[in-house]
Formats: sequence, structure tokens, C-alpha cells
Amino acid sequence: MIKLKLTILFIIFITASGCSEFAILASGASIAGTQNAYVRAYNGADVLMIMHSDKSIKKHIYDKGKKHVQTLTRIAND
Repeated sequence: MIKLKLTILFIIFITASGCSEFAILASGASIAGTQNAYVRAYNGADVLMIMHSDKSIKKHIYDKGKKHVQTLTRIAND
């Protein structure tokens, strides 16, 4: 019984790990499929940001926010 569960789990992991190309294609299709101009502009800027710095806009904001929170926490503890 446990071997069957492990086999199913490994099959799921093997098939799910090959989805990266599909996910990239699906995200590109979402840019073309939206009708909102703001979403198109954000997605276009995000693609350019990823090409330039290998990080998305959200990742840049997360990193900056994390740095500020660490600074504020250090100041509060001193």
C-alpha cells in the first residue's frame, strides 16, 4: 500500500517538474489574452524587467521591503 502511494507521488513529481515550459507559454498567452490596458502595460514592463535583471517587479518589491523591515526591526531592537 505504501509502495503504491510512493509510486503515485513520484509519478506526479516527474510529470509536474516538466511543466516549466508550459507555464512560460501560458503566462505569455495571458499577456495577449487580456483586454485591460493597465494589465498589458504591467505585464510588458514585467517582461522587460525580467529580461534586464532576472527578477520580476514583485521580487524587486519583496526584496526592498524585506530589507526595510529588517532595518526597522534592528532599529526597534536597539
